Amino acid sequence: MDTLKKMNAEVSETLQSGGEIDVEYWEVVLDRVKYYVARARVDQINASFVDYKERHGHKGAVMEGSAEMSELEKEEEMIKGESKKGMGENEEKFNEEVNLDKKYAWNDKYKPRKPKYFNRVHTGYEWNKYNQTHYDHDNPPPKTVQGYKFNIFYPDLIDKSKAPGFKIQKTDNPDVCILRFVAGPPYEDIAFKIVNREWEHSHKKGFKCTFERGIFHLWVNFKRMRYRR
Repeated sequence: MDTLKKMNAEVSETLQSGGEIDVEYWEVVLDRVKYYVARARVDQINASFVDYKERHGHKGAVMEGSAEMSELEKEEEMIKGESKKGMGENEEKFNEEVNLDKKYAWNDKYKPRKPKYFNRVHTGYEWNKYNQTHYDHDNPPPKTVQGYKFNIFYPDLIDKSKAPGFKIQKTDNPDVCILRFVAGPPYEDIAFKIVNREWEHSHKKGFKCTFERGIFHLWVNFKRMRYRR
């Protein structure tokens, strides 16, 4: 309870600081912390009205609440760590999620939950021959998407020996595709709508596909488009 109260105070202080923070993210964190504070208080009240046997049986629920709090803390630390890295030049947060409707074979055994993430999209100018002819640095062409950095958090993956993966799915629009991340219990699949262009697969050109410390990183840059007459 003391830890929860301390977290509640720290998050509230962060929101009131007025600095450059992600207000939406911290408001979500504050709501979840308040939920666990209320839950802990209810557990304390219930425990005072039961005998030893019932309290011993209730212990599992208390442990479950602590485990859930631990999950919240791990996810929060991962998001905070990624957020501290800031944004690179011409980068911004990316969260164009696609709603998925899927049932999992393990639904009855584990409670499915959507993984958290901190993604970035990189935009810039394409100085191909056409744009060089029709634009200049004082009158640049429209910015286009150059690539993405996906960082999906799976701190409590049941089978840690099997790394998460991804697959690309077509849409009715040839300029857009769906990038779907698949991990395993207790995590649901999560998908994003992205620009449909050919990827660079060289590490020297920024490609990264790793699963480290519970975080699945997929960083991609697009191959440069060549202007054809």
